[in-house]
Amino acid sequence: MLEIKNISKNYPDFQLKNISFTVEKEDYYVLLGASGTGKSLLLEIISGITAPDSGNIFLDGNDITYKKTQDRKIVLVFNDRVLFPHLTVFDNIAFPLRYRKKRHTEIKEKVTELANLVEIEHLLYRKPGTLSGGESQRVALARVLAAQPKCLLLDEPLSNIDTQLRYDLRGLLRKINRHGQTIIHVTHDYEEAISLANKIAVLEDGKIIQYGTPENIFLYPKSEFIAKFIGVKNFFRGKLLSSDNSHALRLFETSGLEFYVLSAEDEGEGFLLVSAENVIISNAAIESSSRNMFKAKVIDVFPAKMGMEIVTDMGIKMTSIVSHESVKKLDLKKGREIWVSFKASAAKFIKL
Repeated sequence: MLEIKNISKNYPDFQLKNISFTVEKEDYYVLLGASGTGKSLLLEIISGITAPDSGNIFLDGNDITYKKTQDRKIVLVFNDRVLFPHLTVFDNIAFPLRYRKKRHTEIKEKVTELANLVEIEHLLYRKPGTLSGGESQRVALARVLAAQPKCLLLDEPLSNIDTQLRYDLRGLLRKINRHGQTIIHVTHDYEEAISLANKIAVLEDGKIIQYGTPENIFLYPKSEFIAKFIGVKNFFRGKLLSSDNSHALRLFETSGLEFYVLSAEDEGEGFLLVSAENVIISNAAIESSSRNMFKAKVIDVFPAKMGMEIVTDMGIKMTSIVSHESVKKLDLKKGREIWVSFKASAAKFIKL
């Protein structure tokens, strides 16, 4: 268990302010926030690169606040994927093991095990200069894991890479975590956080302003900053079902309801996001291209930054943003029965 207690760091133009949180063994803990909120600085303090001005860091009950970086059993991985260019992939992964003077047979076994885990066993005798960006990222992760860290710190590991590679590496990070590796991951991307985290802390201006499960963070934002930063009103956990045909139209199950969605993902657990701006409200069922249409009841109406926010109950809460004119025209008020619809293409599935 990693405990961060009242960590502060002061610079002339920025301060980390009394940061406290706990990471349990095998957690995937995401620090989420916009650029310049102190996420990377916090990782540097946890890893020992930067010393805090006050506060303490405990690992399994031991105070490691001022221990040397190499003595912490915590490893920080930057997103630049620096490898030793003169060494093969095998020797890059083996480097931490040789540094600790492990036996040759043990080194070979461990390198093979890690290469299989990150799916690069076919690359072991290549040099880094011949690898793609994604392959290099996998080698860098395997080398870090060879050091057997109790906690792995990842600083924006999926930034500046193409969409397919990002998708593949998300899957790899989930796999590494499920093999028992505790991870703290810094990102500004809420989809990344949803896809990977079992716990999230949101940073703003050097402070943690909310922490909890992805569901709690996204369904119940505790500040205007979080609501604006995340920008998600309709957020549902459920299961994407398998398809009987080659088309992308699929069914997503949540809380006894089924939604049509467009997705090429494999079946399984995940979250569905529907933009409030894409949710249509009408007084009667309408003929349209929307595959999802449900009878609902208005449970709240209040002003939004743009237009009016309408919260409805159709077995689960669904929010829509409409104009002031539409509120008057449809006579939208609490208790009114209406119809809610949205297109399959308006729903985004994020696989866990």
